[in-house]
Amino acid sequence: MKYPYPDTRKSVGKNGENKACDWLSSHGYEIIARNWKTKTGEIDIIAAIDNTIVFVEVKALPSGNLETLSHELDGRKQKRIVETAKLFLLNHRRYNNSIVRFDVIVVDMPGFGAVYHIENAFSERL
Repeated sequence: MKYPYPDTRKSVGKNGENKACDWLSSHGYEIIARNWKTKTGEIDIIAAIDNTIVFVEVKALPSGNLETLSHELDGRKQKRIVETAKLFLLNHRRYNNSIVRFDVIVVDMPGFGAVYHIENAFSERL
């Protein structure tokens, strides 16, 4: 997806993450961290609900579709998110007894609601 100005992509992504955080908070999730980074990758949002820690990848796709989403969140990207999540858990042991889940939130994709939440979108491949 090409953007007319360099800052547009960053702005669209930031706005999407803000919408996702607002949506999660309004649905009972506690936001633990945003844009948690390591050398291996970044997790857009880390949230908790009940006894579950949720690693959320946010995709703002104002001109995308399901094929675009599939391309944007390929196996390599999923693996990087899982590896980064492992490092988070290693550094934050208070979540060791939590259920771990990997969700995707799609923002502004035509044909879907403003915020489309996919629970258990992927898991670690063995």
